[in-house]
Amino acid sequence: MSLTDFRTLGRSGLVVSPLALGTMTFGPGEWGANEASSRAIFDAYREAGGNFVDTADIYSGGQSEQLVGKFIAEAGLRDEIVLATKFGFNGSANPLTANQSSAGNPNAGGSGAKNIHRALEGSLKRLGTDYIDLYWMHIWDGVTPIGEIVQTLGDLVRSGKIRYYGFSDMPAWVGSKAATIAAERGVPGPIAMQLEYSLVARDVEAEHFPAARDGGMGIMPWSPLAGGFLTGKYQRDDTSDTGRLSGANPFGDSKFTDRNWDILSAAESIAREIERPVAQVALAWTLAQPGVTSTLVGASKVSQLESNVAATELDLSPDQLKRLDDASAPTPGFTASLTSRDTRRMVHGGHAVSGWDDSAGTR
Repeated sequence: MSLTDFRTLGRSGLVVSPLALGTMTFGPGEWGANEASSRAIFDAYREAGGNFVDTADIYSGGQSEQLVGKFIAEAGLRDEIVLATKFGFNGSANPLTANQSSAGNPNAGGSGAKNIHRALEGSLKRLGTDYIDLYWMHIWDGVTPIGEIVQTLGDLVRSGKIRYYGFSDMPAWVGSKAATIAAERGVPGPIAMQLEYSLVARDVEAEHFPAARDGGMGIMPWSPLAGGFLTGKYQRDDTSDTGRLSGANPFGDSKFTDRNWDILSAAESIAREIERPVAQVALAWTLAQPGVTSTLVGASKVSQLESNVAATELDLSPDQLKRLDDASAPTPGFTASLTSRDTRRMVHGGHAVSGWDDSAGTR
């Protein structure tokens, strides 16, 4: 595999690379990259053949979008780049900004039509373009009716301001309902789900993966290295002063569990066998999972991006994949029992019955 091993995202005609360049690091911040470093990362991704760049309106207070737009324009690459950005978080009270002095405008965030139009106009201006290839709902606000979201985003597709849209960080039923409404109305529907997914975050396999497949949506994992945990740079006996997971971060200390350390140990064992960094092993596992179309990778320096790209060259053996699967298998819940082959056999009078999509993989 390489970055030019293109594929369509979900049931659509949007052609993307297997690795998407995440640009949350572009711009100021403790873990950010200045303009020169961001440009070098962008150029390295393009030189490797990548065509899929992902940003958001809240990254670096909008500066990530500005830098991405500048790099694309100066290189004359607008037609070649699949440009994705996001809406949803509040534009007047950015959650990535510490010490908010007061509450913000409630209509400057969320999934309602008023905010979607506000957010899109701002993103188009910062990116210096008149259309977005893939517009993500960054997070569902929990209150906007799904029909309103489908109507608003579908209208934007028809107007030409966006080409496609997808959903990130929402309950699986939200994606399913949106796909159903769109199909019934004969209007544009979501083509992808962007979700946290890695060896240590596999809970979305239970509901989101089946919902995505049924609705024709590709899976786009974010944080496939679990915020850096799966790079192996943290030590079980001392996690202090090692990286961003050592301080304030969106994950807190949730990655430092006994179960996760055991999963990392299994990945490190395979990394030693093939003499490759453990991060590449973890990323190669994610890329190999059924339903995954393109995986987000971020970097604050070129060497990190180059290592991530090198993971596309790895072809883990069936035995190695099984060992990683076994070590990281989520604890089965009620949903798993409903979709198990044992339940299927019981329902069909003791017979093993295969479904039309069993080839997609049944966990």
